[in-house]
Amino acid sequence: MKVLLKSLNYAPELTGIGKYNGEMCEAFAEKGMDVTAIVAPPYYPQWQVSPGYRKFWYKQGKTNGVKLIRCPLYVPSNVSIPKRFIHLCSFAFTAGLAMATQLFNRPNVVILVQPTLFCAPFALIFAKLMGAKTIMHIQDFEVNAMFGLGMVREGKMVNVVKRLESWLLKRFDAVSTISYSMMEIAKAKGVDESKIIYFPNWSDIDFVTPHSDGSALKKEWDFNPSDRIIMYAGNIGYKQGLEIIFDAAEYFQEQTDIKFVLVGAGAYTNTLIALSAKRMLTNVYFKPLQPWENVPQMLALADIHLVVQKKGAADAVLPSKLTNILAAGGHTLVTAERHTELGVIAAKYEGIFHRIEPEDSTAFIDGITHLLDQDLTSHNTVARKFAESNLAKDQILAEFADNLALLAKTEYVFN
Repeated sequence: MKVLLKSLNYAPELTGIGKYNGEMCEAFAEKGMDVTAIVAPPYYPQWQVSPGYRKFWYKQGKTNGVKLIRCPLYVPSNVSIPKRFIHLCSFAFTAGLAMATQLFNRPNVVILVQPTLFCAPFALIFAKLMGAKTIMHIQDFEVNAMFGLGMVREGKMVNVVKRLESWLLKRFDAVSTISYSMMEIAKAKGVDESKIIYFPNWSDIDFVTPHSDGSALKKEWDFNPSDRIIMYAGNIGYKQGLEIIFDAAEYFQEQTDIKFVLVGAGAYTNTLIALSAKRMLTNVYFKPLQPWENVPQMLALADIHLVVQKKGAADAVLPSKLTNILAAGGHTLVTAERHTELGVIAAKYEGIFHRIEPEDSTAFIDGITHLLDQDLTSHNTVARKFAESNLAKDQILAEFADNLALLAKTEYVFN
């Protein structure tokens, strides 16, 4: 089976969509699929093209069995809505040209990952010319995320964008997404229920386990063995609302054994570093993104994990960072409204994490206090059991491969 992936993000990006795209494509190639990926050079979450990659021209190659076409794009150092628009359009154009070179490759299936929706017209046109089936995999409803966070005011233009989004989604042969609530959103946008596929993010549950030892990394980061670490790890962007962590850090500042650690990178990093300094928070520490081989130790280092989002974001996005936290059996404080996917999971699996309402500093501080009063020396068995039952990488990829074969009407066995 021939598969063509089209997405902004790909390995060696260490977090988010790029990580999952890379793992999926390499797993498919290992299992005998012919896989081509049309992607951007790695730039996320630092918003800076990584050294050794071309920013202004194409680059082709093969990595771990996957044929890669890296497309040039505009990457703004300071992200704003107009600059992000140009960023997305630039990739839609250059990736569209790259798709034209694949007309005679004739894949069975074209997978477009959202974001970005801007690539949908090119993907649909060229897939039609290639005779390929199409599937849009939605990691993030970017239109919902933008409007839900108040980044764009409601008006006639918003209604036009929503109608265009619905029209494009309905043109794909299938639509997959990462949570049940997001499947409902797709249905509400007009996608036929029979065309919607559940394809959640996963964790390598054999690599990320509750049995890792974080003491060496704790020492390397100059923390005392008795320090209690409260950690946020992931993208540092606007939509997370990470300022609430500083409210908690200020509250706990007199308790010198409690340390708040933000691990990651993103467009909002320098703003938060400056804000932390302005508030004179001596118990807040910033650390860079960690290589994948360090992730189990990093997760083991934390006594409490933080999954923080603003109101309106959690409905559109299921945080990918949570999968590995659950696999590690982490004790987690999650900000999410009751009706969201995370809210439903919290109600269904009592003890999997502690949920509070977003953007409520008092509830956030109370939530941390509640978790600090628990026995944090042993792992969260509810979280780990959930990961073993629902987040196993091989099982999830095998089921998605079956769906691709069914869509393409071709025989394929993932083994």
